[in-house]
Amino acid sequence: MDQSVSMEVQAIYQQLLDAWNNRHARGMADLFTEDGESIGFDGSISKGREEIYAHLKPIFDHHPTARFISKVKDVRFLSADIAILRAIAGMVPPQQTTINPKVNTHHTLVVVKKAGDWHIQLFQNTPAQFHGRPELVEQMTEELSQIVK
Repeated sequence: MDQSVSMEVQAIYQQLLDAWNNRHARGMADLFTEDGESIGFDGSISKGREEIYAHLKPIFDHHPTARFISKVKDVRFLSADIAILRAIAGMVPPQQTTINPKVNTHHTLVVVKKAGDWHIQLFQNTPAQFHGRPELVEQMTEELSQIVK
């Protein structure tokens, strides 16, 4: 697949992170297809734009959320209109400058192109705790720390 198409897929992922980092529930939800799904860090599943919005809004309204720092590891196309993006991500708590390694995560995004635009069909936020292998948590944290702004 052409590099520019891969960049389009990465751009929708960045829009998702920007919406989270800006605490914009509607902006985040609107990136999904009508029947898209979001699986949160705690395992919560939200289906459809309105449910995703309803799940995120109280989080942003009542909690000082940390900002995501991420690194795309792979973009793979299943067809010209379906792609999977895989990334690693860390979170920098409010008023801090370093990543909290306890909430490192793997992000998986399935995106589909409809009417010329990419939309998220599935976003999964999986904890990267690497039970019994603290060196892997350290490696991920170090890799992400190199891109903290």
